[in-house]
Amino acid sequence: MAVLHNLRVTLEMIKWEHSIFALPFALCGAMLAAGGLPTAYQLFWIIIAMVAARSAAMAFNRLADAAIDAANPRTRTRALPAGHLSPAFVATFVIVACAIFVLAAAELNRLTLLLSPAALAVLLLYSYTKRFTRWSHVVLGFALGIAPAAAWIAVRGSLDPRILILTAAVTFWVAGFDVLYACQDFEFDSAAGLHSIPRYAGIPRALWIARLFHAIMLLLLIALVPAFGLGKLAIAGIAAVTLLLLYEHSLVRAHDLSRLNAAFFTMNGVISVVFAVFIAADIFLGK
Repeated sequence: MAVLHNLRVTLEMIKWEHSIFALPFALCGAMLAAGGLPTAYQLFWIIIAMVAARSAAMAFNRLADAAIDAANPRTRTRALPAGHLSPAFVATFVIVACAIFVLAAAELNRLTLLLSPAALAVLLLYSYTKRFTRWSHVVLGFALGIAPAAAWIAVRGSLDPRILILTAAVTFWVAGFDVLYACQDFEFDSAAGLHSIPRYAGIPRALWIARLFHAIMLLLLIALVPAFGLGKLAIAGIAAVTLLLLYEHSLVRAHDLSRLNAAFFTMNGVISVVFAVFIAADIFLGK
């Protein structure tokens, strides 16, 4: 059927499996809020909300950037510029994903429902930031960074300022690897008038800015330990994340960006999963 084919192409286009980037951090927020494992009901709707939110954000990004993607040699084969999907179908997908997100928020508690429009605004409007600010990478980071705070609210029904440490850490983590990824489009962004840190700083300096962002992330993760009374397993998790980030940065050189590919994205997924596993182990076994 055409609808099922279009849905499959859409899921491939938005790389829905990359929801794993933010989901482990959201689960960390949920576990820290619960002091253990949240209820199965809460976990189910948190996962639904996360996948729906990211799916809506990615599909909207492809829709908003269709003309830009068509002009960029690196992205012109994507589903929309290549004509494999219609804008109407993708727009419908965005609306349905947003509706599922709001439904999930309503199933969790009143505060998550009230905040769901604000969360969607951050997730969707990010797509336009590269048109006017070089700091769009940080906005993207914040879009994913709100995940652990949102999960905390989903479990507690209120916000604890301590969880904002993890929000800030995820913000700088995502911003750092997005700066690295944007290095691929340095020439196109400059010609098209799009804004990014690589365009203004140049690729060598952009690589150092990405390293700085990731150093800030690690400092924030360290601050998380005393804030929540975490122990040795959490510290071991931060050490593992440090090693993985060092490896990630070793893949990229100012004169060689060839390894900024699917494997690079996989590495970021590994980082988030490894951190979540160590935090879970600390919460359940470290007491």
